[in-house]
Amino acid sequence: MRTPLPRTAHPVLWAGWAALAGGAVLCAVGWYGVSGERFAERQLPYLASCTVPGAALIVAGAVLLAHGRDALAATRVEELYGLLVATEPADADASGRAAATPLATSDELLRVPGGTLWHRADCPLAAGKADAVPVDAGALSGSGLRPCPVCDPPGRDDPPGRDDPAGPPEG
Repeated sequence: MRTPLPRTAHPVLWAGWAALAGGAVLCAVGWYGVSGERFAERQLPYLASCTVPGAALIVAGAVLLAHGRDALAATRVEELYGLLVATEPADADASGRAAATPLATSDELLRVPGGTLWHRADCPLAAGKADAVPVDAGALSGSGLRPCPVCDPPGRDDPPGRDDPAGPPEG
């Protein structure tokens, strides 16, 4: 049995928060230095050495936080994918593949008014629809309907034995 890994913060997130904090401190120091000087020529060193690099650190921190959250999300998706792949279906055969069970097996054909497909009666796309009407195989030729790709119903132009997985009997 797998044990869940502890959820730790991604290092990029820590770097992003540190850059944001450092940028905020530099901006505050730059503002304090500029506010204490009366002449513009004495304010420029504070702008050049504190405020501009502080603003750059704030932008870099925001980018790192955005990237770090994407990396953290990608890590979580990979973890969930690993859990999904690690489980086997309950009805797996000896080869590890799931046994193929048909989605719908009814021979009764239905169509939903306004739809473009015909379905088996137990098809998930038509089952439970109160307005579904029965369709006979003879009326399908001129109706412009297509067979449902989900339940693969029998219908027009079907060779005999189409529903048989082994195919038609050979002569």
